Amino acid sequence: MAYKSIIAGAALIVVGVFGNIVSDTGSITTLIPAFIGVIFVALGVAGRAKPNLNHHLMHAAAALALLALISSAGSAIGRSSTGLALFTQLATVIVMGAFLVLAIQSFRAARIAREAEAASA
Repeated sequence: MAYKSIIAGAALIVVGVFGNIVSDTGSITTLIPAFIGVIFVALGVAGRAKPNLNHHLMHAAAALALLALISSAGSAIGRSSTGLALFTQLATVIVMGAFLVLAIQSFRAARIAREAEAASA
């Protein structure tokens, strides 16, 4: 899961940097996906470096993904975004939604494996 966190973070960094380059406003808000992406990369790298903390770090990443998904979707809907802003918000929703689905699947698989191990012992 840590590797998937790094990939999701890299994707968000690309979205944020792309939005900043294409945008003519020069606003720091175009880099919000990149800031979130940096956190995801950091959580993934830390998870790979400290395997005994990986499950905690990936739960933190899943919580952050849910928060980013809700806030980006809410911003896209609430502000009636258009153009580049809508693109970056929807890209963030898609990347975070995909990560969240993968995280939930991973957490369920880990729980099932633990239960199977406990039952066979």
